[in-house]
Amino acid sequence: MAGKPKLHYFNGRGRMEPIRWLLAAAGVEFEEKFIETAEDLEKLRNDGSLMFQQVPMVEIDGMKLVQTRAILNYIASKYNLYGKDIKERALIDMYTEGMVDLNEMILHLPLCRLEEKDAKIALIKEKTKNRYFPAFEKVLQSHGQDYLVGNKLSRADISLVELLCYVEELDSSLISSFPLLKALKTRISNLPTVKKFLQPGSPRKPPPDAKALEEARKIFRF
Repeated sequence: MAGKPKLHYFNGRGRMEPIRWLLAAAGVEFEEKFIETAEDLEKLRNDGSLMFQQVPMVEIDGMKLVQTRAILNYIASKYNLYGKDIKERALIDMYTEGMVDLNEMILHLPLCRLEEKDAKIALIKEKTKNRYFPAFEKVLQSHGQDYLVGNKLSRADISLVELLCYVEELDSSLISSFPLLKALKTRISNLPTVKKFLQPGSPRKPPPDAKALEEARKIFRF
């Protein structure tokens, strides 16, 4: 019997958090090996575990997978969260790639200079209201189904709900004009595996604070 997937990253959200979300939604228990120092990261690099010298890295099924999207695609395929055919996979890829741009803006927000922060938040809000949320609301409206693709849970739904949670942390009013997105978030959040992940004490990571950012800076030396 294969062991649990082992996640190698620092103890924070970053680029590992979507992987945690997807594994949790699939009902897969996993272990985390936290990188706590720059030396821990260097050891992984020196022992050949990181193909491109970068984390996140996930040990799963005898492989050491790197590159976040490759890891997500593997997990989604393995646990039947990637559509039933190539057309559905194309839609799932299109939707999740569309989310990346907004996700990246939110991911980098804690790293920006204080004098830039208000402008960046304003840009995130503008794109959320006028570009990204309307696009996904239209998808749900167009087919009247419970999920984004094929009326079945996929990695696109999990990624979207994760994104909705991040946007709500920034400004909870932004979703108010999008009833279908609100309904999707409620529906997915009440799935037993997701509901468990959203409870206190789960592997889900909190928003980064000053301490977490400082720890990340020391590890990754940025």
